[in-house]
Amino acid sequence: MSNVGKGIANRGMSASAVTRKGIPVKKVFALSLCVLSANFFLVPAEASSHDASAASSVCASIVSQGTPESVEQWLVYSRYASHCYLFQARAVSIDALGVRTLALSHRIHEGVRQQVVQHLDGPSVSVERRSHVGRLAWFDASESDSPSMPEAWATHIADNYAITLENDARVAGRSAVQLNFLPHDDERYHHGWWVDQETGLLLKSVLSDSQGRVLETFQMTQLQSPEPYSGSISGDNAYTMPDPGWQVTWLPEGFVAQPIEGSASETEHRFFSDGLASLSIFAVPVTQTALEPGIHTLGVSTVAVEFATIGEQRWQLIGIGELPPALLLRIVQSVEFE
Repeated sequence: MSNVGKGIANRGMSASAVTRKGIPVKKVFALSLCVLSANFFLVPAEASSHDASAASSVCASIVSQGTPESVEQWLVYSRYASHCYLFQARAVSIDALGVRTLALSHRIHEGVRQQVVQHLDGPSVSVERRSHVGRLAWFDASESDSPSMPEAWATHIADNYAITLENDARVAGRSAVQLNFLPHDDERYHHGWWVDQETGLLLKSVLSDSQGRVLETFQMTQLQSPEPYSGSISGDNAYTMPDPGWQVTWLPEGFVAQPIEGSASETEHRFFSDGLASLSIFAVPVTQTALEPGIHTLGVSTVAVEFATIGEQRWQLIGIGELPPALLLRIVQSVEFE
């Protein structure tokens, strides 16, 4: 679910994991696909102390908030809900890789979110991610808002997608509203969200291409006892941005560079988002092993691999994202070394 965003490597995959010797591309990313499917995991930016205070007050009062009326209000409401509710759920994910049933858990302890996705089919696979409540993506903001506040995120999406709102939907026995996102450039994928009217949590998401073909469906089948988080939030870390020795010189309109949390290889990794779609670019020195150049499809995500030689060093450029293959390849091919 993209409330909450998506993208495989954008959820903690390191460049070393991407190029691990002896492991085919599809197996390298297999463990991350459950996070992709659950897609309520968005790589967060560092929040300022001002942002944390604002988020804390919203978490304490979110259940008493009146029903949103406009598209922007629903976006903001769902954004806060994704950080401020404790819940367990069952879900199903359907894409080119098949059908997967999942168990989801979202807990918060002393301001730290613990997000767990467990596969219920086949081998036992569980992916866990921890992050601070209130750390959100970073977009341009008005004078009254911080760049990492949900209001800035909602405004950015509205600038790049035509959004429609439909009432009276129903998912997993719960009343919902449906939000449809149509990109202005018609080059990236279309998104559909079904948002729970009571809590603002994302119950269902559908990703489709420009011809209307469904690429991925994610849907909760049971949402168990969601409860608002009432504790305090600590988010006084400084905002930082990776500064590698290379740059991505072309991106589709609306994609903004994001901070990278907890990465051991920040100088080799850049992360971008337009609020809904996301992508990571890795630049890795080639030693003994390398991925095959070209396009690799992993469910709804695409991996584009290119090579560059700078002086005596050969580099492997890897792009991973929820974008059409030709678009992702163009982005990777635009990388220039300083």
